[in-house]
Amino acid sequence: MKKKISLLGATGSIGLQTLEVIAAHPNQFELVALSAGRNIEKVREIAAFHNPPLISVMEKMDAETLQIEFPAIRFLYGAEGLEEVAANTGADVLLNSVIGSVGLKPTLAAIRQGITIAIANKETLVAAGDIVMAEAKRYGVSILPVDSEHSAIFQALNGEQTKSISRLILTASGGSFRDLTRDQLTNVTLEQALAHPNWSMGNKLTIDSATMFNKGLEVIEAHHLFNMPYDQIDCLLHKESIIHSMIEFEDTSVMAQLGSPDMRVPIQYALSYPDRIPMKDPQRLKLEDIGTLHFEKMDLTRFKALALAYEAGRIGGTMPTAMNAANEMAVSQFMAGHIPFVQIDEFVERAMEQHQPVLEPNLEAILETDMQTRKIVYSMIK
Repeated sequence: MKKKISLLGATGSIGLQTLEVIAAHPNQFELVALSAGRNIEKVREIAAFHNPPLISVMEKMDAETLQIEFPAIRFLYGAEGLEEVAANTGADVLLNSVIGSVGLKPTLAAIRQGITIAIANKETLVAAGDIVMAEAKRYGVSILPVDSEHSAIFQALNGEQTKSISRLILTASGGSFRDLTRDQLTNVTLEQALAHPNWSMGNKLTIDSATMFNKGLEVIEAHHLFNMPYDQIDCLLHKESIIHSMIEFEDTSVMAQLGSPDMRVPIQYALSYPDRIPMKDPQRLKLEDIGTLHFEKMDLTRFKALALAYEAGRIGGTMPTAMNAANEMAVSQFMAGHIPFVQIDEFVERAMEQHQPVLEPNLEAILETDMQTRKIVYSMIK
């Protein structure tokens, strides 16, 4: 039987690649609902091609316009529409690829309906990982990773026992400025920050890769996904992005997952799990052409953002929530031209210094921390 798929963030980089995977396998997958933001022209293209029963957009006016154009599709809007797409479509799998903590409440709503979660929205687990994983356990729901690093670990763990793990090793490309010193970052531009050497990603994710906050978020996400202490999660600079992550076991064996830097692979694996299906137009890995792979120890002084993420994760409670919210606000202000690149992690650090963490927060405390931290960072910048 076809798997019914709901997709949050359909017009983003991961969302569009998910739609490619669905279109390439019409006998395996059926798109039953999607959400999008303000890219209405792209929504029109998707609606015409996939014709899902339900679509939610950000603005009421856009929903009303699209409803006239596509009367066979039901259109919703806003936060309520987002949760409807996530939880009330009869989907087998929700792939959450929205950017930011906005993905948290729809994910929880889907879990409570027993829907399998394919998670590409790492901020959901960073902001509220304890709550999300506890709810998934309560409702017997699987959380399947879509990030290439976590998918690599998930795949390498098949048939293995987590108690035998010595450490997880997340690899990092280093992002757009990996060969620059911190002093050389002073005058870098937005255009330069968005020029990722390996991956095709959305703007926010690409900037997070350049600061290394992306890897920091992934460390916290790995902690929750694999129930692993932070002292057993390492990061390694690997510029080729061929080894996506590794596991070292107690007997010193190291298991790695390799592949070309193509996000369709982990997306497809999450949708088809536990099966594997052929990849359409694959970028096959040819090690004989690559020749040599390089690895470097991660410099936490140079990549200050990664050090801040480890600190937030170890403190726990609402501190990762505050760190994530501060980063989202600082990145948005950098993209708007209001602060230089080097001040992104500086504002995050200042917000963390001001935050008094709640160590066992409920959802309301997490949402309040998110909102208040954004206000604090905005006021700092203003």
